[in-house]
Amino acid sequence: GVFLYNHLQQKVRNAEALAQKYKQQQEALSAQLQVVYEHRSRLERSLQKERGEHKKTKEDFLVYKLEAQEALNKEKQDSMNRYGALSSQHKILKNQHDDVKKQLLDLQLQHNSLKLEHRKSLESHSQKFAQLQQERDSEVTNLQDTVFKLREESKLLRKAHQEVHSQLLNAQAQMEEFRQLKEALQKMPGLR
Repeated sequence: GVFLYNHLQQKVRNAEALAQKYKQQQEALSAQLQVVYEHRSRLERSLQKERGEHKKTKEDFLVYKLEAQEALNKEKQDSMNRYGALSSQHKILKNQHDDVKKQLLDLQLQHNSLKLEHRKSLESHSQKFAQLQQERDSEVTNLQDTVFKLREESKLLRKAHQEVHSQLLNAQAQMEEFRQLKEALQKMPGLR
């Protein structure tokens, strides 16, 4: 009985020691579990916060996407309107360009025609000018000949005039001599 009692007591002490050991382990595990629970609670709060932020970000993104889509549609509409206006303006400018091109061709044809006419007129004027110059040179030569002849005639006339003047002076002198002789004869009574 004593041996059994001692054996049982030993077992009880072992059991108490084991229970104390398990209790310590349980307390350690409880502490660790408390840390894990607190960590999990923080993670859940953080996750909830992240979900809230994610939801807000998602909503903001949807709003941004809607606004961007509206802006894109408006920009697309504006671009289509601008394209339509530019297309109309391009057609108008193309028509104007075609008209200007046609006018340029007409003006080039007219220019070529006027150039040909100008060349013909210039050749005709050159021929007329050459003919007039030839006639003028001939006329100048004739006039120079006429002037030379007139100068010669003028010299001859001057010479003749001087001779006539000398003869006239001689005649006047003779007349004066005749008059003086007549007066002298009239004064002489025997010759009257």
